[in-house]
Amino acid sequence: MLQQYLKYGRLEAGCDEAGRGCLAGPVFAAAVILPENYVDEYLNDSKKLSEHQRDKLRPTIERDALAWAVGIVTPQEIDRINILNASFLAMHRAIAALTVKPEFLLIDGNRFKPYPGIQHTCIVKGDGKMMSIAAASILAKTHRDEYMRRIAAEYPQYGWDVNKGYPTKSHREAIASFGASPYHRRSFRLLDTQLSLF
Repeated sequence: MLQQYLKYGRLEAGCDEAGRGCLAGPVFAAAVILPENYVDEYLNDSKKLSEHQRDKLRPTIERDALAWAVGIVTPQEIDRINILNASFLAMHRAIAALTVKPEFLLIDGNRFKPYPGIQHTCIVKGDGKMMSIAAASILAKTHRDEYMRRIAAEYPQYGWDVNKGYPTKSHREAIASFGASPYHRRSFRLLDTQLSLF
């Protein structure tokens, strides 16, 4: 069973990102504030759930949360500021978009750039420990997957509807055959052999 909060009675927002290791597409982050004493037996780390389970949980989380928001950082921004800073920026954008201001932030992972005016703590594998981080992981992942399916229609040759931009063998082969799209992260190693693409 996931933990409901770190400190009872405090308005905590769980934050997590999705798409950090991808070769294509933005990085997405979500921030979620759940109501006090919230219980959902199906809520878990998004990586431990099937796509169908995540898609089913998303509307429930969005309906039940006191507040939730998603932040996005584009591939061009990722190339400019690097993926670690882009992950922090996506979380900051999600936090800034919350309609309720949290008193404290629970961040998945071991590093974070402090958000102005709100204290935080980093929790390694927090999406498997804290309910609000698990909820954020599901929203970040489902919103990103939905986006990748949408742009897959524009560039079907890369198979983003299936690989979601991750560095699969078939994705790298498609990059080798067709070159990089405007959605690819130019600062990433797109090919195993690192052939010249541009």
